[in-house]
Amino acid sequence: MTALLEVRSLEVEFDRGAPVLDGIDLQVRAGEILGVIGETGSGKTTLARAVVGLAPVTAGRISVDGRDRTRLRGRALREARRAGAVQYMFQDPLRSLDPDLTVLRLVGQPLAVAGVPEGERRRRVLEALDLVGLDHALAGRRPTLLSGGQRQRVALARAIVTRPRLLLADEPVSALDASNRNHVLRLLDGLRRELDLAVVLISHDLESLAGVADRLAVLYRGRIVESGPAADVLGRPLHPYTALLAASAPGGGAARRAELAVLRAPAPDRPGVSACAFAHRCPFAVASCADRPAEDEPLPGRKVACHRAADWRTPEAS
Repeated sequence: MTALLEVRSLEVEFDRGAPVLDGIDLQVRAGEILGVIGETGSGKTTLARAVVGLAPVTAGRISVDGRDRTRLRGRALREARRAGAVQYMFQDPLRSLDPDLTVLRLVGQPLAVAGVPEGERRRRVLEALDLVGLDHALAGRRPTLLSGGQRQRVALARAIVTRPRLLLADEPVSALDASNRNHVLRLLDGLRRELDLAVVLISHDLESLAGVADRLAVLYRGRIVESGPAADVLGRPLHPYTALLAASAPGGGAARRAELAVLRAPAPDRPGVSACAFAHRCPFAVASCADRPAEDEPLPGRKVACHRAADWRTPEAS
């Protein structure tokens, strides 16, 4: 199946010239959720902002429905944004929702930008509230009078009111309690099926991705170090950094806790081992890591930026 979103060799640099994203390749199909996982500072939000056009692209290609969005300028860029085929769901709904506007106006903002008449706008806003499970009576309220879970569903309604093809959801449940977090994740899972929506779901929490993501891309220092089907990546990590994330999650098990102790141990000083972004933290790095940075595909559908993927794993962890 053809990818709806295709990112090739994406690079993003800011003022000092150090790459924030370095050679990112990924694809997302319609109706699919790609989970992007990584520590704070790994480049997750920059990736999402680059795809939606909020961060400058230094090099590479970002295509949606086969159209290269990195080449859009002026009127073509404004028209693409106004069409609403790509939408962004921000991490903090309280900060991203204007406290002076009602839910009706907030959710209707993308439609107003697109020039949709007021009567049609109201109908589509109420339809979006239905899709996210919010009562129409909330349409006249302001966000400060809503609960955290309700605010996040308002943010989701605003993101889908234009019926986009692609949704970038940046840590959409990090500020919610467990009950609301699960509810929002189930909503995303249902909406991608109902609307045939491609979703890039960004998180630092493996548990938030485990139940809804079809595939995972693990980001470390601006590079994807591992990718593949979510169940496979979580069940049998091939990159030491992915294993570190999995072992740190609650319920990691005795074998993974033992693995975590090894992975957290300081890596020995190896001058010249710099090709791998994780080498400075990896106790399994060797001199050959400096000249073997290429991505490998050790198992069908799995990609890992570690040529020692088969060597470092212990029998207990495998």
